[in-house]
Amino acid sequence: MSPRTRTALRAAAVVLAAALVTAGCASQDSQATEQSGRTTATLENLDPTPIAENPTPALPVTVTGFDGTEVTVTDTSRIVAADQYGTLTETVYALGLGDRLVGRDTAAKFPAVESVADVTPSGHSMSAEAILALNPSVVLTDTSIGPRTVQDQLRAAGIPVVFFDPTRTLEGVPGQIEAVATALGVPEQGAELAARTSDEIEAAKALAPEDGTPPTIAFLYMRGTSITMLAGPGSGADSLIEALGAVDAGTASGLTQQFTPITSEAMIAASPDVFLMMTKGLDSIGGLDGLAKIPGIAQTPAGRNQRVVDMADGVLLSFGPRTGEVLQALAVALYGPE
Repeated sequence: MSPRTRTALRAAAVVLAAALVTAGCASQDSQATEQSGRTTATLENLDPTPIAENPTPALPVTVTGFDGTEVTVTDTSRIVAADQYGTLTETVYALGLGDRLVGRDTAAKFPAVESVADVTPSGHSMSAEAILALNPSVVLTDTSIGPRTVQDQLRAAGIPVVFFDPTRTLEGVPGQIEAVATALGVPEQGAELAARTSDEIEAAKALAPEDGTPPTIAFLYMRGTSITMLAGPGSGADSLIEALGAVDAGTASGLTQQFTPITSEAMIAASPDVFLMMTKGLDSIGGLDGLAKIPGIAQTPAGRNQRVVDMADGVLLSFGPRTGEVLQALAVALYGPE
C-alpha cells in the first residue's frame, strides 16, 4: 500500500470517528462535567506514522533559521533533533527520515526512537561533547533548550545548526512541520504531512459536543509538590483546551502569565470542572490522593469529583504531527466514546 493510500485511509478513519462520536455526544449535556475520577488519554499508535518511506532529500538547501542565521544543509544522513517538547524528533520521524536520527531529546519517548542517543539527559540542557561524539551532519533545535553556548559551539565546529520557532500552538503546527521538512530537503513530504495533520486536527475538533455547557478545564503542571503551576494564556495547553470545545480555566479567571504558582485563591477563582495533567506530573505528587492535598484543589468542582484527564508527558504538549491524534484521544477521555 502506498504512503498516499495510507494517508487517505487514515484521514477517512479519523473523519468517520469524529462523525460517530459527535453523533453520540450531540444530545449530552456537558458529559465532561458529569464524570468523575481519572481518565488517561492514550494514542492508538505509539509511534508517529511516516508520511513516506525513506524519501530522498534534495540537497543542498539553504534556509534562514528562527534566530535569523542563514544555514546551508548539505547532508542529512546523521540528524540530531533537540528541543524541550520532542516536537522536532517526532517531525523528523513522521517525514520518513527516522532511520537518519542519531540524537534526540528526552521528551521524544516513542518506541521507535528508544535506541537513539538521548542528548538531553537532564531534560533541559544539551552537552556539546555528547552531540559531537555522534558526528552529526545537521542539528535541529530551538531556544526552548540550551544552553545557547552549546549550540554556538556546535556551529563553531562546522556543524549546520538550524533553529526553529520555540512557540507551541495549534495554529503553528503545519508551519513548523513544513519548516523542518524544508531544512531537510523534503518539502513535498512536508506539505503532505502538514496537510494530513491539519485534516486530523479539524476532524478531532468535531468531536466536541455542540450543545450543553462547555466544561472549564485547568491545565496543571507539576513536578512533585515543589513545582505546582496553573496554566494561563499562551501555555499551549490553552489552545488544546479551546480546540476541545472547552474553556481554559486559567485564562478565564484572569491569569496573565503562561504559568502561575498554584495558590488556594487562584485555584478557587479558576473553578475548573476538569484538571488536565501530564501523567508523570500527576504520579509525581501521589496521584489523585496527592492532588487533593494541593492548596485550593479540593474546593473546586474538579477537585470534589477528582476529575482528571492525563496524558503522557512527551505527547501532550508536543504540537507535532500527532496533534490531531492527541486531540482525538483527549476528546474521547473527556467526553467519552459515545
